Amino acid sequence: MSRVYNFSAGPAVLPEEVLREAAEEMLDYKGCGMSVMEMSHRSKVYDDIIKEAEKDLRDLMNIPDNYKVLFLQGGASQFFAEVPMNMMKNKKAGYIITGQWAKKAFQEAKIYGEAVELASSADETFSYIPDCSDLPITDDMDYVYICENNTIYGTKFKTLPNTKGKILVSDVSSCFLSEPIDVTKYGVVYGGVQKNVGPAGVVIAIIREDLITDDVLPGTPTMLKWKTQADNDSLYNTPPCYNIYICGKVFKWIKKMGGLQAMKEHNEKKAKILYDYLDESKLFKGTVRKEDRSLMNVPFVTGNEELDAKFVKEAKAAGFENLKGHRTVGGMRASIYNAMPIEGVEKLVEFMKKFEQENA
Repeated sequence: MSRVYNFSAGPAVLPEEVLREAAEEMLDYKGCGMSVMEMSHRSKVYDDIIKEAEKDLRDLMNIPDNYKVLFLQGGASQFFAEVPMNMMKNKKAGYIITGQWAKKAFQEAKIYGEAVELASSADETFSYIPDCSDLPITDDMDYVYICENNTIYGTKFKTLPNTKGKILVSDVSSCFLSEPIDVTKYGVVYGGVQKNVGPAGVVIAIIREDLITDDVLPGTPTMLKWKTQADNDSLYNTPPCYNIYICGKVFKWIKKMGGLQAMKEHNEKKAKILYDYLDESKLFKGTVRKEDRSLMNVPFVTGNEELDAKFVKEAKAAGFENLKGHRTVGGMRASIYNAMPIEGVEKLVEFMKKFEQENA
């Protein structure tokens, strides 16, 4: 079996040893005679799996006791609605628009109340993070919302916005567990796991306990009330059991790799290899302002659509998958999440150099 180098933005590459371990346990998990896919979520065996996953995540992220960890369904896109449903007490919130997903969350919030655009980088195709040191935040805003790492555009907040005391809500889908964060700076941190943590189908939400109440917008479905989920330890209904089990294995793998600080150093090293080459290349260039570059998603272009298409095609033939950029940016994008090995990036750069020589 030969594995390709998978640069997909999500569902994305998973650590090989996690996949091997899951394969070994596929028919019989730890001697219980069945697969995790088949067992009751009410069983003692599964209860241990989800509790251990939560414990490992709390250890990794240093999550304080006054924050709940929820394993939910519906993708980050469903969470765009859950945030206003559970948090819009004054029916007003501020949104910083740094890409497609922040924009979608903003549009969704407008259904439930007044969503105010506090800042945006749409004027330059979201290729930078706007200055968020003095935003027009008003006293009646319930929260301030950001998408911390912009998967499509390859930008990342290096400094959190000054929310002037308002609760910060952050979608961290594509930078989740890529580096340490201070959970206490947020009211809500959430992310779809299919980029850095596991198979699609789970959203992990870390929510400060005082924000989990019965005081939600009228018409909020029972399933979408955070209190329903928190009171039942994410087991109100059948959760995505197998996917949570894989996430738990990834948490253990990150611990084994040395935790989030080690992960950050590993990711910085990988990103540097690619960005250094893009900065010196005559053919390829990065599309993001240097100080706002993401460690996870690296968009780049040649400036010529035909050449871009040729590159993607030849790269695929050489074993580099999913390098085509998002339709709104064009060009290419290499997503180099935690599980992408360093040699994957080195080999990609080697291939790019060769392509550059042949197409100069």
